Amino acid sequence: ESSSVMDCGPYTEWSFQNIFNEDGIVLDPVSVLPFQYKITNCLLPSFSGRQISLDIMKNSILLPSFENSKRYPLDCSCLSNCSYKDELDFLQPLLSPVTVMLQNLQECSQLELALRLLVNTFGSSLQHIASNNIDLTLSSQLHNSQRLLRDRKCLSDFGNFTLNSIKTVAMALLHKVLNWRVVDCSLAIGYCTLLPQSDMLEILWKVINNTWQNYHKILAVAMVGAQLCSLYKEETQREKFLSLVTDAEWGIKLAKLGISIQPVFRQCPEMKNNLIPTLVKNRNMTAELILEYCSTFDLDCNLALSMYITTLLLEGEGESQDLVGDKGEAQTSKLSKVDAVEQALQIIPLLQSTSELAVSLNAAILKLSPYNYERIEGLLRIIENAGETIPSFPLDQAIRLLQYLKSYKRISAPGELENSYLLEQALEPTQLAQTRLPFHLLFKTGRCFWKIISNLDKLYMSAVNHMFERSLKPLLLEQMRQGSCSTTSKKTARIAHTIMDYVLCIKNPEWAAATAHRIAQELPPVLSHNNKDTVNPYLYSLSEEQEETRSKGEIFMEKLKVQYQCSATENILASRNLLSPELLKLTGLPVRLLAALWEHSSVEQRMGNPAGYAYPDIHAVAKEIAAINNVDLSKVRDMMLEKWLCKTGPSVKEINSQDYVTDIHDDPDLMRVVYLLQMYPMDFSSRLLSSILTAETWPLSNSRFRLTFCHRARALLCVVHIADPSTLETLLHIPRDKVQYYLKCYIHLAQLEGLNIPYTVESFLNSPKEGLIKGLWKNHSHEPEAVRLVSDLCLEYQVFDPQLWNGVLQKLLTFNMISYLQKVLEALGAVPSLLQLSNFSRTWRSVIMAPFMTASLPLSPEQIPTFYKTFVLLLKCPFLLNMDLIGIAKCFTQVNLPCFSLGSLLLISCTSKKERNIQCFLSTCDLVTVLEQVEDHMNTGELAGIPSEIKETVLTFVYQNGHHEKLLKTKLFPHFCLYMASKGHYNQVKDMVEYLISRKCEEDAASLAREYLKCQEREGGKHVFLDKENQYQI
Repeated sequence: ESSSVMDCGPYTEWSFQNIFNEDGIVLDPVSVLPFQYKITNCLLPSFSGRQISLDIMKNSILLPSFENSKRYPLDCSCLSNCSYKDELDFLQPLLSPVTVMLQNLQECSQLELALRLLVNTFGSSLQHIASNNIDLTLSSQLHNSQRLLRDRKCLSDFGNFTLNSIKTVAMALLHKVLNWRVVDCSLAIGYCTLLPQSDMLEILWKVINNTWQNYHKILAVAMVGAQLCSLYKEETQREKFLSLVTDAEWGIKLAKLGISIQPVFRQCPEMKNNLIPTLVKNRNMTAELILEYCSTFDLDCNLALSMYITTLLLEGEGESQDLVGDKGEAQTSKLSKVDAVEQALQIIPLLQSTSELAVSLNAAILKLSPYNYERIEGLLRIIENAGETIPSFPLDQAIRLLQYLKSYKRISAPGELENSYLLEQALEPTQLAQTRLPFHLLFKTGRCFWKIISNLDKLYMSAVNHMFERSLKPLLLEQMRQGSCSTTSKKTARIAHTIMDYVLCIKNPEWAAATAHRIAQELPPVLSHNNKDTVNPYLYSLSEEQEETRSKGEIFMEKLKVQYQCSATENILASRNLLSPELLKLTGLPVRLLAALWEHSSVEQRMGNPAGYAYPDIHAVAKEIAAINNVDLSKVRDMMLEKWLCKTGPSVKEINSQDYVTDIHDDPDLMRVVYLLQMYPMDFSSRLLSSILTAETWPLSNSRFRLTFCHRARALLCVVHIADPSTLETLLHIPRDKVQYYLKCYIHLAQLEGLNIPYTVESFLNSPKEGLIKGLWKNHSHEPEAVRLVSDLCLEYQVFDPQLWNGVLQKLLTFNMISYLQKVLEALGAVPSLLQLSNFSRTWRSVIMAPFMTASLPLSPEQIPTFYKTFVLLLKCPFLLNMDLIGIAKCFTQVNLPCFSLGSLLLISCTSKKERNIQCFLSTCDLVTVLEQVEDHMNTGELAGIPSEIKETVLTFVYQNGHHEKLLKTKLFPHFCLYMASKGHYNQVKDMVEYLISRKCEEDAASLAREYLKCQEREGGKHVFLDKENQYQI
């Protein structure tokens, strides 16, 4: 353990130490030091009668002259061992500065210093009085009795004040210690001993009750409580804390397996039994862990292990059906690595009785797919190994049937009976049914045999055809030959009645009618009339069959209703042009469909550009769909608000501590919140969101999701966007001109909360910001989020301490927060006092050069805006004269952005050096690319005259060097014509016009001539342009 401590670096020591380190605001020297000097003056009195004093008006300290002080052998300069002086009172002057200093320390959350101040000052005072009153008789002779009474009263008052203050400070300190990242148990016990027992227990239980599934913290607090109860001999409370320790330990242990103990946390041992079904379903669970859990809470181990074996054998039932024929995939599953049957066989010896296991497995067989012979065989093997006999379950017969079925290959498709059985047992269909017979149906009863082997309707049809062809028809033909056609024998009537019974057994009405029609057609002509009485009963029976079919159709009314709802929903989507494949899949799931509608892309587009395209009315569609499908729209609304404001959805990312937004248009989810609430009155929407600002947990549902200041800041931003100023002032009690400030405060509180530094809105507003900033920097300068927060607070409250900013810039650069540093440097560029910082110029260079270090060609669409921001930052750099502009221009050239390269060269201060480098650059680069990039990447209006200067420089180079052919027939040539018309001489323009005419570019020639004449008319001149064949004046 000691070697591991020696090996850890300083960063690990700073970041992960388990010793409590109090977060507090740095004290203001101007307001604190005078009182500290007074306290020091009272605790270190001089012996010459002159005391240390502070001349506040002159800012000078008048120190005593100790050289002439008389000291006796047992005298001491400190108050605790100082003897009485008749003319001096050492205690009374001490009370006032101690009170003021204590108040300052409490306001700045320096509670450890406050506790030390109280203990040291009162201890010194008590020792001072005690050392001078060891013998009361002697003291009464040496000193005045009024002096002694005054000192005792002063000490009594000081003692009462100290005890009350210690209680207050200790309670606040205990809250800090218990809410720290890692609970310092030893320190917590120490602070608890300073408090009354009832207050101590109340604080411990309050912390435990307010801690949500943080079992490490609950464990630490419970251990503190258990040890304190042992000291106070409180056995009842000690048992409660020890029970909580056990629950917390199991909470930590089960959390590693992905199991939450929260449903049974702090419940009686009997309720712990409710967690066993969850335990046995976990894939990482072991029999040893189940036994340990049961023994800890005194539960029935036998029942738990039986349930574990049953679950183990049923686990992955749906997967194993599809993996039977795929050995490669089967080997990847967990159960294939360690066979479930073998595991179960190893657990059986741990059981005290196997009767419960046998009964459980007997019921479990029915939960298996009847076609999964492998699973069924495993269960039969376990039942056989358990050695229990179940009268209702003939095990030998089941094993023999299974062996026979394994040797049989099915040809016909499964019938209706099998499909009905799967639906009744909630079993999934499987491809194994195409080649295997169902074990359960054949084992349960033999009456299902023919229903499984062949379709019953086909079987009855075959029987009807067979009896008609082999029995009835020959008999009727024989009667015709004998001439007895008018009478019907008993044998004929019996056979015909049997055939009709078989026809009536055919459930498919179409097949039954076709069979009867065929028989009627094949009857001999003479007999068909005579057998009318035989056919009529059949028709009557067939009509009754239709009536029964109609009555059975009522069972499907619910399905028909669902189908109607789906169709109606689909029609609504189609009428509003929302019939996308993604939404069409959700027509049978109205809640998910409503959620998808409110997350439709048109919502974000509408909020970004309300006056744009005719967007679909999502509100109207949602109301119609909710009415059709009987969905409570308010519940869906609350669910979506929780997802968007708290980022609780399964597909959303957790809110990053650096991603706090101050504009809803920067966050699509916040735009959806505002749009969703637009369907309600403004007052209702504002009150709905304002309830989130003061709640500890999510108030719109029973999810008990704990709210943070990050969630409250997002809700406040939406309230600000929805409500008008008067509503905000009435509802939130925030002045109209302070709304944006409060929003920033909520964001800062969220950042503090992310650093585990608890603040309320009131305490943050009342805290001295400079002290808060310096306290953060002192204790959290190794954390990137804290450094960013320090920077934000300094910019917000205009704290420009050079020493502080020197360290902040260095840390931001160390943490590679380049994009954030760009914003910080732009803000700090207007602060002259920081220009002399040693890290300031280096930070500017590093931030400007950082994007080039990670760039790779070709540039992605996301990288081009980054380099644009880099160029903007270069223009704003206060150290531009000291920057290597030529090197920066080369870097822009390497990433194929020559427009920014030329812009960098234009910033060179030396004229000759600038002209030389620009001419060299333009002679080697693609001029068309430079001009095109100016149009594409430098058209934001943020670069002042730089884009026009780049264009003029390139066009001048083209004009002077005759490179106009490169621009001919491009979209850039009109720019060149404008430039030439304004800058060129008559002969040069004339030559260019003739050149364009020779290249069959008459429109460009005419355009150039017109622009030139306009320029000349403004200057007062006039020229005539001639071509070789015609003379004309433009």
